[in-house]
Amino acid sequence: MSFISLRSLSTRAIQISNTNKKNLLQSSTRLYTAASTPAKFATIDESARAQKQMAFGRELSAAASNAHGELRFDWKKEEIDAIYHSPIMELLYHGANVHRMHFDPLAVQQCTLLSIKTGGCSEDCKYCPQSSSYSTVVKAQKMLDTGEVLEAARAAKAAGSTRFCMGAAWRDLAGRKSNFKKIVGFVKEIRAMDMEVCCTLGMLNDEQAGQLKDAGLTAYNHNLDTSREYYPKIITTRSYDERLETISKVREAGISVCSGGIIGLGETDTDRVGMLHTLSTMPAHPESVPVNALLAVEGTPLEKQEPVKVWDMVRMIATARIVMPKTMIRLSAGRVRFTEPEQALCFMAGANSIFTGDKLLTTPNNKFNADQQMFDTLG
Repeated sequence: MSFISLRSLSTRAIQISNTNKKNLLQSSTRLYTAASTPAKFATIDESARAQKQMAFGRELSAAASNAHGELRFDWKKEEIDAIYHSPIMELLYHGANVHRMHFDPLAVQQCTLLSIKTGGCSEDCKYCPQSSSYSTVVKAQKMLDTGEVLEAARAAKAAGSTRFCMGAAWRDLAGRKSNFKKIVGFVKEIRAMDMEVCCTLGMLNDEQAGQLKDAGLTAYNHNLDTSREYYPKIITTRSYDERLETISKVREAGISVCSGGIIGLGETDTDRVGMLHTLSTMPAHPESVPVNALLAVEGTPLEKQEPVKVWDMVRMIATARIVMPKTMIRLSAGRVRFTEPEQALCFMAGANSIFTGDKLLTTPNNKFNADQQMFDTLG
């Protein structure tokens, strides 16, 4: 047989082989569709049936569909609600994926929060033991002196904190020129220690915001607490719009905004979604969003509230991470109730900051040694 004949036979054999392979592949694809096989073998259905992405024989979750990691400021409540109510394992996984697009997954910022003026507050926040409206173990105190504040800041830095936060139980700074001048000095001194500085002092005016900016303040905390709709059931002495106005003044002054809220106040999932919607549709996303779980304090109107479950925290954190992908999500008050594995779930979902120290303003917090052991365990 000639060389040409052999080559022709070889070519024909290859063609037949390729045709058989193609037929087998087509047959296999027909076999493994969402309609005819178990979900785990299903292929993505690209038909015009619904023009929706499919995986494993079902529509992709809202968490999966929105886990692109891009900044958006036009979120609809319905979109956030769908993300929040995605299957928890889907939400956890995609929150973790978005987190890794913008942050080191093994990095958690340690912050320290100090109450520089405790108790005697004129506000009636129903969760707060510092309100003068309620009889609690927290009593009104004068503002700490300079030595106490700076010593606490130095100790915080030595313990690994890179951000020092100062809170004062005031509605606003009206009539507090002397104390405000001291706080401006605190900010300058602590910034000189090469630490970030955050304050929460109640409502601000433009001049006060400007002075804090000039002093070097990194961020200003002013939480929304909950949704606009549920807010009047928690606080009556300050309106929701007043909170938004303070946040606007902070942003206009060039200070980073730190704003989040508390879950476990008796609110619904719709309220939680509403708060996240307000935060994620601001002109700029907050630099950080603290997610707090209520620690019910005896003597406050919410003293009988049930503790928040970790899965509720995971839902809030992962949803916040997906809709505000570049924001620091701070696992804040209430962490003391969660075990080490439960906290690990929160970090996996997208939290990348905690508050260290024996207490947060007036409520208990995790022990420093326990946190260090947790970090060692989690790497």
